[in-house]
Amino acid sequence: MTGGSKKIVVAMSGGVDSSVAAALLKEQGHEVVGVSLRMWEAEGLGPRNCTDLGGARAVAKLLGIPHELLDLRAEFVERVVEPFAREYLRGRTPNPCVSCNRDFKLGKLLDWALGRGADYVATGHYARIAADERTGRRALLRGADRSKDQSYFLFALSREQLDRTLFPVGELSKSEVRREARRLGLPVADRVESQDICFGDYRALVRSYASEGELAGGEIVDEAGRVLGRHQGIHGVTVGQRRGLGLCASRPLYVLGIEEATRRIVVGGKEALACRGLLARDVRWIDTPPEEPIEAEVQIRYRSPPAPCTVRRRSDGSWQVSFRRPHAPVTPGQAAVFYRGDRVLGGGWIEAALRAQPSAGRPAHV
Repeated sequence: MTGGSKKIVVAMSGGVDSSVAAALLKEQGHEVVGVSLRMWEAEGLGPRNCTDLGGARAVAKLLGIPHELLDLRAEFVERVVEPFAREYLRGRTPNPCVSCNRDFKLGKLLDWALGRGADYVATGHYARIAADERTGRRALLRGADRSKDQSYFLFALSREQLDRTLFPVGELSKSEVRREARRLGLPVADRVESQDICFGDYRALVRSYASEGELAGGEIVDEAGRVLGRHQGIHGVTVGQRRGLGLCASRPLYVLGIEEATRRIVVGGKEALACRGLLARDVRWIDTPPEEPIEAEVQIRYRSPPAPCTVRRRSDGSWQVSFRRPHAPVTPGQAAVFYRGDRVLGGGWIEAALRAQPSAGRPAHV
C-alpha cells in the first residue's frame, strides 16, 4: 500500500484481531469503515462464535468509525452450510472456512467495498501479503506467528482479492495483538478466541439436511473385508478416528477409509494409515499453474505440519501429490495447501489418499 490516506473497509467480527486491525489502520490516518457480516446464527453458540455483532458495533463506536451490517444469511446457507452438510453425508470431512473466506469475508465484502469507492478491504487474519521481488506481484505468505497462521484458509483467493486485501496484524503475534488492544483501549483485549467452525453442534446440523437413507448405518470391515461390527452412519466418522467405533479388538483400530457407495467403513492398525500421497481436485494456483512437476511442501489440515512433496498434474485435470516420507492420516474433503517456505503457492481439495501399502484385494487409494 503506497501513497497517502486510503479508504479501507475492515471486516469486523467483534474479536480482538479484527478490532486491532481497524484501530491500527485508523491510527495510521486512513479512512476506515467497519463492516460486520451476518452469516450464521443459532442458539447456544456461546462466546466462541466467530462473530459478535454487538462487540463489533461497540468497538467501531469507540474508534469513531462508521459501522455497517451486511445480512448474507441466505447466501451463506446456500454456498457454505449446505455443501458442508452434503460432504459429511458423503463420508467426507469438509472445511467450510476456505469457502467462507473466499466467497464472503473477502468476496461479498470486497464487492461491497469496491462499489462504495474503497481502495482495500482488511481483515484480522494472521497472514501477510508482500511484493514478489522478481515479478512485483503480490504474494500470500504465512503469518509471522506460525502458531496462529491462517494462510491455510486463504489459498483460494483470486489475484484481484489479493491485490485489494490487507492483513494489518499479520506481522504480529497473538500476545502482541492483545498488547496493542490494551494500548489502544479496546474492550476486547481479553476476549476468548473463536472456534474454527461456527456451526455449534455440527452433527445435528448435518442430520437436519439428510434423508432417512443418508443416515443409515452399515458395516465396519477390516482390510480383508471381514465384518467386525456396524456403525451408525458414515456422516459421524472421519478418517483417522479411533474412538467411538464400538469395536472390541486386541489392538487399537483406526478408520482407514469410508466407502460412500457401500456405506462401509474400513478399519486397520495405525501403521495402515500411512499414505504415500494424495489426489487433489479443483486446485487453484495463485500464479500460473506449473506445467512440470514441482517440489513444494503440502499442509493437509489446518494444524498439521507441512510435508515435503512433489506435485504434478494428471491427464484428467486433477493433481497428484507424492510425499517424500509416508504421512498419516490423509482425510478426503480437507484442503491440501501448497507452500514454498512461507509463501502460499495454491491449493485444492483432497479427493483420495494414496495408500503406502495397499492390502491384497483393496484399492491403492481410499
